[in-house]
Amino acid sequence: MRGRRGPSRGQLLGRRAERAVAWRLFWRGYRLLAHNWRCALGEIDLVARHRGQLVVIEVKARLSEDRLPPEAQVGREKQWRLCRLLDAYRRAHNMWQVPCRFDVAAVVLDERGRVRELRLWQDAFEYQDA
Repeated sequence: MRGRRGPSRGQLLGRRAERAVAWRLFWRGYRLLAHNWRCALGEIDLVARHRGQLVVIEVKARLSEDRLPPEAQVGREKQWRLCRLLDAYRRAHNMWQVPCRFDVAAVVLDERGRVRELRLWQDAFEYQDA
């Protein structure tokens, strides 16, 4: 009998990083609105309100920084996709008038999955039209 396998190690580490970021954002005054919000276009890691703005937070985690730092993984294509996802979120929640921004959270984890470093880049990139 074939059973469904559980989440991969990478998925578990990603979830741990997202929880750590959500906790840090809470203490910085962010109000979390959605976690892993999905639609046909993809997924937004975290959506929050902060200082009157709607904030899309992309969480990037790595076990080490031997290669590129985590935040370097949010390239032009990912930025464009996040802009489309923001449009879908705003449409679904009728939030077109709310100013918005994109933050990127970079998390470096140790071998056991504990957070070694967490960096938050507020207003990391600008909205891109289609």
